Formats: sequence, C-alpha cells, structure tokens
Amino acid sequence: MVVNQLKTVVLLGALMGLMLGVGQLLGGSQGLTIALVIALLFNGVMFFFSSSIVLMMYGAKEADKKTHAHLYKMVKELSEKANMPMPKVYITQNATPNAFATGRNPKNGVVCYTSAILGLLSDDELRGVTAHELAHIKNRDILITTIASVIAAVISYVGMMARFSAFFGGGRDREGGDMISLLVLGILTPFIALILQLAISRSREYLADQRGASFVGNGKGLASALHRLETGVRNNPMQGNTAMSSLFIVNPFTMRGLTGLLSTHPPMSERIKRLEAMTF
Repeated sequence: MVVNQLKTVVLLGALMGLMLGVGQLLGGSQGLTIALVIALLFNGVMFFFSSSIVLMMYGAKEADKKTHAHLYKMVKELSEKANMPMPKVYITQNATPNAFATGRNPKNGVVCYTSAILGLLSDDELRGVTAHELAHIKNRDILITTIASVIAAVISYVGMMARFSAFFGGGRDREGGDMISLLVLGILTPFIALILQLAISRSREYLADQRGASFVGNGKGLASALHRLETGVRNNPMQGNTAMSSLFIVNPFTMRGLTGLLSTHPPMSERIKRLEAMTF
C-alpha cells in the first residue's frame, strides 16, 4: 500500500515537472508561470464541478432508498468499516456492468452503479466492488486522477502550440535546429505525459483493490467480480467518451491493439492474481 502511494507521488511530481519544464522551454519564466496558472485554474474548476458533470454525463440518478434498501445497507456497513462518511448512492441505466466513484472528498463522495451490474453480481461480489469504490473515495483518487488528467491535457495543448509554431512560425523567425526542437517537443512531451498519467491511474487501481479488500476482509469477492465484469464488458462494451475510462472499476470500452497497451487499468489477470493472494 505504501509503495503505491509513493509511486503516485513520484509520478505526479514527474508530470508536474514535465509541464513546468515545457512552459520554461517555450516561454522562459513567463511561459512557466502561464503553464502553472492554467493548470491551477483547470484543477480548481474540475475539483468543484467534476462530480456533477460526470453524473450528468451518464444520466445517473440517486437510488431510491426503498427499492434499493439492501444496497444502501451494504454501502452503510462498508462505510463504517472503512471509517468514512457514507457516500450518496446513484444508479445509471446502462447495459454495461460497471461502477464508479466520484466526489471531491469523502464528505462529498458518490458511488454509482450501472443497472446491469446490480443484476449480474452476487452479494459477495457486489460488496467487493463497493469496497473498491469506497477505497477510491477514501484515498481521494478522484482528486488525484483529475489533477493528473488536467496537467496532461495542458501539456498536450502546449505541445500542439509547439507543433503549430514549428510549422507556421519557425521558418521565418527561427533557425532549422530550433524548428526541429519545437517539433520534437510538440510530439514527444504529450506522449510522455500520457504515459505518466496512465501509470498514475494504474497505481491507484491497485491501491483501491488492496484497500477495498481490507475493508471486506478478503480479496476473493472482488476478484470474482472483476472476472465477471471483464466478460460482461467484452460482450457489451459501453459507448461514449473513452477519456472517461479511468473512472470505472473495469475499463468499459473495447480495448484492442495499441489502445489496449495504453489502458488506464492494470492487466485484469494481474489484479485478480494479487487479490486472490491477499490475506488479512
């Protein structure tokens, strides 16, 4: 658990350093300041409004307490075990079996289930999934992944500006070597930022698996759930913006070839293997 936390700190630091370095190279101290201000503004907006935006995107509604009394009881029991406030419970009508957590901190946490997952998993499996999502909230992973994605987006935007400058401004004002440097900067840095962002996302998934399993007392329920969810997603993948894949417990979109290598989630076989080996 400590290793994954440390890994996140190192990766976030590298991502922030990359962003500031790109700003410095492109615009000196002024460029560095602009890059930092842009990142802070984007992070501030996403910190306060990302939860509402995500729930609206998926048409999620707060679960009826009478119809889903058993689900509320499960979430309440696991929240008490995790020593955290009980999050709100939402359901989105979606044929892809999956779940996600959102909210800027534990006091504003939300656990959202697709309608398909509620009819697919056993109680033990659903408890494992719920514990995983509670771990995300307790670990403040929504905030961490939001920061990482915003910084990566800023770097990609700056990279686009560098490519534009190389093609349309470099020939007049810069020597050939500078134009090549801009092209390298514009192409390479967004890719590095993406790799760092994906590494952060995968490390947080491992951590949520481990901490969620500790809330339940074993990793077997979550391991079984992940296996069934992987099959369910393969048979009925979600349609929509693939940029949101890191939000879900299982990547809800079809991932093949190179896109599979650039997944926001660790290999499913490795997650299941680790969970089945856990003892508490």
